[in-house]
Amino acid sequence: MNMKRQASRELAVRLCYALGENPRSVTEVLEETFDEEYYASLPEEDELYAAVPDERERDYISRVVRGVSLHGPELDGYIEKYAVGWKFGRISRTAVATLRVAMYEVMYMPEIPPRVALNEAVELAKKYETPETVSFMNGILGSFSRVEIQSDEILPKPEPPQELEKLELELEAIERELELLELETEDEPPTDELSESADVTDGDDANG
Repeated sequence: MNMKRQASRELAVRLCYALGENPRSVTEVLEETFDEEYYASLPEEDELYAAVPDERERDYISRVVRGVSLHGPELDGYIEKYAVGWKFGRISRTAVATLRVAMYEVMYMPEIPPRVALNEAVELAKKYETPETVSFMNGILGSFSRVEIQSDEILPKPEPPQELEKLELELEAIERELELLELETEDEPPTDELSESADVTDGDDANG
């Protein structure tokens, strides 16, 4: 059975949530999720995975997850801006993932009508959140829609999937370089130790 867009959106939200809780390479997470053997084992745990995303839906999920990962700080900025009376840390991580996906769709996927993206986010929230939280999320998305979508600065900006992948690979390469630099720094003895070693040697020479 092929996966429908509503289920694909829910799966994208779950992957965004997982990456928020445990930051990893987006490419690694997507490849792991869509591995045939692994995916075939998931319906036993969750009925969402009973349907399999076709190429079109898999492309949608990949675009959303990569895009939300790359634009996380920007999207979180909008959430904070319109979460009146709430600190960002008080918002559930599931709600944050749902809001990020909706805002990303509105801003960077012009083929999806904004009303559809926002309404689907609210409907999905009803499955996971309390009525109070759903109402709160609806308020955030309503304010975001009224103010930002009408702004000349926030017109939909489509991002080709290959561009997203290219940007992510560049970020991963930078992260690897930073890790190598950290390892090299850890291997180097502190300057004080080198000085002490030199003093001991000098003292031995003098005594000899």
